[in-house]
This record gives sequence, C-alpha cells and structure tokens, in this order.
Amino acid sequence: MFMLRNVTKYLFGDTSKESIVEITQGQLYLVRPLSPKGYSELIFKDAAATIRRTGQEYQYQLVIQRAYEEGEEELLAEEDGEDGAAESLSADKDEKTFLLDQGLHFRSEIREGGEAVFAWRDLSGDPGDLFEFVCGPSVPAGEVGTFEMVAIKCQYERKFRRPQESATEKDLQQFNFTDQTIPSASAVTSPTTKAIDSSPPRPKAIENSIAKQTKKDVSTRSSKNKASNKEAVPTTAPPSASMPNATSILTQERAELHLFDFPSGSFMLQDPSVVATVSEIGKWQYWLQISGDDRQWLGQPVVADINPVFNFEYLSFIFNHYTDDGSAYSWLLRFKDLETEERFQEGLMQALWEQLNELKWTKTTDDDRQYVLDAFQDLTMEDAENAAKEGEEEEEEVEEVEDISQRSEQYDSDESADDVVAKPEGGDVNSQLAVGYKHDRSFVVRGSKIGVFKHTPNNNLEFSTNISKVETPGGKLFSPKKVMLHAEDTDMILQSENNPNSLYRMDLEYGKVVDEWKVHDDIQVKNFAPEKKFSQMTGEQTFLGMSHNALYRVDPRLSGNKMVESDLKQYTAKNAFSAAATTEKGYIAVASEKGDIRMFDKLGLRAKSQLPALGDPITGIDVSADGHWVLATCRTYLLLIDALQKEGKNEGKLGFEKPFAKDSKPQPRRLTLQPSHVAQFQYETKAPLSFTPARFNTGVDDKETSIITATGPFIVTWNMKKVLAERRDAYTIKRYEEEVKADDFKYGSDKNVIVALPNEVNMVAKQTFKKPTRESIMATPRASGRASRLRKSDVVNSPY
Repeated sequence: MFMLRNVTKYLFGDTSKESIVEITQGQLYLVRPLSPKGYSELIFKDAAATIRRTGQEYQYQLVIQRAYEEGEEELLAEEDGEDGAAESLSADKDEKTFLLDQGLHFRSEIREGGEAVFAWRDLSGDPGDLFEFVCGPSVPAGEVGTFEMVAIKCQYERKFRRPQESATEKDLQQFNFTDQTIPSASAVTSPTTKAIDSSPPRPKAIENSIAKQTKKDVSTRSSKNKASNKEAVPTTAPPSASMPNATSILTQERAELHLFDFPSGSFMLQDPSVVATVSEIGKWQYWLQISGDDRQWLGQPVVADINPVFNFEYLSFIFNHYTDDGSAYSWLLRFKDLETEERFQEGLMQALWEQLNELKWTKTTDDDRQYVLDAFQDLTMEDAENAAKEGEEEEEEVEEVEDISQRSEQYDSDESADDVVAKPEGGDVNSQLAVGYKHDRSFVVRGSKIGVFKHTPNNNLEFSTNISKVETPGGKLFSPKKVMLHAEDTDMILQSENNPNSLYRMDLEYGKVVDEWKVHDDIQVKNFAPEKKFSQMTGEQTFLGMSHNALYRVDPRLSGNKMVESDLKQYTAKNAFSAAATTEKGYIAVASEKGDIRMFDKLGLRAKSQLPALGDPITGIDVSADGHWVLATCRTYLLLIDALQKEGKNEGKLGFEKPFAKDSKPQPRRLTLQPSHVAQFQYETKAPLSFTPARFNTGVDDKETSIITATGPFIVTWNMKKVLAERRDAYTIKRYEEEVKADDFKYGSDKNVIVALPNEVNMVAKQTFKKPTRESIMATPRASGRASRLRKSDVVNSPY
C-alpha cells in the first residue's frame, strides 16, 4: 500500500498536466443487453482512454478519444470538407466524455484469454445500457489496475470533496462494483505472451475481484506460450565484466532485475533482489555494476549509449548494455518505491552528466540540474510492460501502400554498358539531399556529381538530369561537403572541405559553379543557413554563416570578402558551434558540440536565451516557422523544446525575444526510441544508434505536424500531436535494406518522405510507416515497386 500511495501521489501531484493516466489502445462499444435497438454497437474502432482534470476542484472526466492512423484524420477532413459545421461537430464525433461519479458504477474485468475490459453505465440510455472499453492486446494488466485505481480515487474526491491521499481502504471499497457482471461486447484478439507486471499493486478491493480470473488467464497463456515458443531460444544474460576499483560511490540501491527477451518480446525476471551501484572509477569515468546474492549480473561504463529512461509511474529504469562484441541487451530495474528510484536517478544522471561535460555536477545551478533531470524523465516512452508487449500489437489498419518510387543508382556520364550497375565502382555513394521549396525538385549529392529529380503529381520521383562534374571556377573537381538551395531554387551554395574559408555558387540553370565567395581571411565557415526559414523561396541574397565560435551574415554582393563585419558576433571561448536554423521572422537558434542552445533575435548581439547542455554534442537543429518549437538532434536522441514562455514578466514571449527567467527554463522533451527497440535495432544491424539531423515538415502556410530522422536502415517519424499529448505511441518506422544517408519531407506536406540510400533515391508515402514492433523491426524490406535504372542516354552534362 505504501508503494500505491507513492505512485498515486506522483499521478495526481503534477497539476500542470491535464491528463492523469491513459490507456493508449482499445475499442469503445455501447452494449444494450435489454434493448430492442440491438445488442452491441462499435463506437470507436481504435481509441484511447484518459482520465483528466476539469476546471473545477475534485471533478474529473473519463475521456474516450478516437485514435487515427497516420494520415487518416487529414483524409477524413478532406472528405468532410472545410466548412465550419463539420469542424464544430468533429469534437463530438471523435471524443466522448463522462464525469467520474459513483453513479457510473465504473468497474473492470479480466476475461479468459487475458482481455481487459472497463465498463460503466450509460446514464442517458435505456436501463441496463453500458459503455465498454475493451483494451488492446498490448495493454498490460498492471496498466489496467493503475487506471482503475485512479478512477476510484477520482470518484472518492468528487463524493467527499477532499484529496484522495486521505482515503482509507474502507473508503475506497464503496466504489468497487466488480460484483456486477459485464456482458461481452465483441471479441478482440488476446495477447499470447505474459510480460512482467511493472505497475504498483492495486487496492485489495480491486485485486481480490480479479485474482481468480488472472490466475486462470496466466495458466491459459502459459500453455499457449509453451507451444508457440517451443523452438525459440530465450535471451540469456552475457557474462559480466569485472568491476574496476572504485574511488567513490555515487548511489547504491536495491531493485528487481529483468532482461528483455528478443524471441518473446518480453522483459523476463532474472533476479528479485539485486544491488545497483554507480561509482567513480577515474577522472570523468564512471561505472554501473549490478550484483545479485550469488552472481555478478553486469558491469559497464556509464556513457550516453546506455540510453537511460526513468518511468516514475511504474518505478522502473530501462537501459541498454553493450558487450565487447557489439551485442546489445535491454535491462530493466524495478524499485520498491519512488524515493529509491529518485535517489538512483540522481546518482546515475550525475555520473552521466559529468562524464559528458567533464565538469562537476555540483558546480551547476539547481535550475540547470533540474533541466537535465527533467529531460530524462519518461514523457513519451512506453512503460516496461508495454514495451515488452510491442511484439503483440495489433496489425496496422492502414492498407500498405506499394513503394512506386523512382531510384537512381549512379550518376556517371561515361558508362560503357547500357544499364548502370547497382553498386558504383568508384566508391561514391549518395551523401546529401536538398529538397526544393520553389520548384518540385530534389537534389542528391554523390561524390562530385549531383542528381536532379522531379516530383511528379502522383508523388513519385522522376529522374530529370545529372550534373556530372562539380568543379571550382578554376576547374578543380570537388565533392561538396554541404549544400543549400538559394535564390528561388535557381542557385545552390556549396562548400568544399579543402577550402573552409570560401563558399561556391552553382547556377542550376547551367549546372555549373560560377562564383567563389571568399568569406573571410581568418574566420572559417563551419556551417551556413538561410537568412529566414523561407528565404529559399525569395530572391534574398544574404544568408548566415558560422565558425566554431562566431556567427555572422554573408552578403555575396560585397566586393572582396563577403562577411558583413557589422553583423559579426564572435566569442573568445571555444563554443564549438555545430548547427544553426532560423524562423520565419529571422530569429536564430544556434547549437554546439557541447550540447547547449543559444537563441538570438538578431545577428551581432548577445543571445537572448541560452539553454544548458545535457552533455551530448548536437549534430543538427531545426526551428518551427513561428519559433515556438526548437528541435535538436543528438546521436541517440532528439530534444524538442517549447520556446514560448508560459509565466513571469515575459509570458507570451519567445525565448528568442526575451530571456527565460532563471527558474523557468522550458522542460525539454527528450525523444528517443524505447530501449527494447534500440536493442532490437542493434540486434538486427550490429551498429549503434546514430540519428541523422531531424527536421519538421515545412510549408509557408503549414503547421509543423511531424518530425523525421533516420538511424542505420530505419527511418523514424514522430507525430507532433501525439508527442505533445504525451502519447506513448508517438513514433513509427520504416526499414530499408541499406543505411539511410539523408531524408526530408516533401515541401508543403508531411504525407511524403524523400529518402536517399547509398545507391537509390525514393519518395515514399508516410502511410507505409509502421508501429515499431518486433515484426516490423525484423521485417526484410521489399525492393521498390517500380525502379527506373539510369541509362547512358539519361546521364547528361548539359543545361536542363
């Protein structure tokens, strides 16, 4: 009961969150066992159940909201039309709300086969009518218990008008209606694998009512598992590395230890009582050791690759472990109470932060430490049990769309064979992608060549032409290190690795480099970005440049060096700037290899805001057009930061316009893959995570709705709506045979993605992306539906 009260305190405690608890997958039925209208009616085929606060104290709502597949909501909106009447009805059509009151007789039931069902009275219907929410097969029993516990305590608060912390077991018993039967609605496929129960125990009033059914369910599933997994070899723990001599101990706590089993897709209990120790073993070196009573389970350095995820609702900590041969394992520690997990988190995050920053944790401010801790809380990830059952998720309802994308295998202009070979003999592969804003073109860099592809009306890529030799005005061949479209997509700015103080302008009408721009004699160009987010669509000539410690404007119209000296902001410290992005108004976000982010309202002045580093280098940055959201890419995770200030004297202002107060820095959303998915990715690819620079979908009149990145052969997209709603199913994936070199959305839409593989370029529908399950991660990719090979007659060295 002690642990139950701690978790309840955690769920109810954060009043800034409207949502308290959520079941992300299920179906809503209206069941009329006594009515001539019909026995059962399916209301929502795919839905989520949420308990959320209202504007009144002690009043809570049960909300059932329809869930859409990717693209389905927009498609239905197009079919319904854009009139206001349809808009006003959409809320009622997609959401049903119920005031949590004792009169609902809210209860749950676990049926034979493991199917979990919530039921409550339809107070506006006929006698005997019930609403039933049938939980999806991937929803763990522990999550069902937590949801019902919260519902009971909400009813208690409404009835007695006092906080739920004061409720006794006897008080809660009056809201227990499990003796009332729940008639069956419609069959839903049951799960076939029993994963660990990673939730706190229920009150006895709830637990006793389902004990018999749960026991029967476990027995049934156990016999099924025995047959289905007869040939599967369970994942076993590798030998533990020896622990180095420790100079100090940062934290040491007891916990349960579970290991993710790849064949079954479940976390399996390994030891009910282990000691997890984080210790310092050298200068900026730290070690995690997990020991049982009779064996050492694992030992490894504390580094970013462990991909730590803390879930305080389920008192769990999930992380990855790597052996010397590159194999990845996913482990779970489950603590006895919230205080124990908080102590362990503080020690582990101190070790991780100090290892990355080579600076003592105690030298940072309290606000900066809280910023780091907040980033590693589990805002969007699955809890342990749900992660364990990803392999049991129901199949996507979206009909798979065949990839009919065009591909280009090589851009040579001197082929002797009629068809171009799939693998290049020279060793060059596709490396960069630039998507046109003004014209429907995409440009793919491959060594010293650039392929040009047209976007067709039916959302395919059609090979247009090839720029076979990228040369300086002096005739020296080079491979562009970075490219950017410019001046209404008529020019392309290129950078050569061998000439870091200059940039080149390619006239795309003629397909050749026509200008070399010397930026500065002493200050190099490490990166560059447009003056404003959509400057590419205009005739704007100026753009931003940056070195490792300077930010400046480049104006090609100047004589001599092209840097605008009056707009130079140079720092004496080695800031290690790595990337920059701009908003529609020209506000600037600058990231560094140290991991911090600066926000400027204009060039030449100090940053208005600076966000602390988590420690990992930032390799890419993007900003929403209005400046509300900043998206930073690190190697193993993304950071989504709300730049709009919600309180204080600068309320309503962006961090670009006014500085954040010391005690009100935004809480970063750390977007990463579930550790079990990471382990499966690496189990398949034998390579660590390494995200490509993440981007929002882009369009002048479009809101940012999606995020895209890639790692290895996987493209990953996050749904912004789900991320901001703290949904646990926020990302989908698509796997290819080869490593994804570059990716971006087609301009003006998030429905289609342009992908550059080493020897192929595709446009794919986002509909073909799938939920990350054991099956979709392991799936062997299909070749493109319609692939067009480049023939000798296609490869040109002339204007297009």
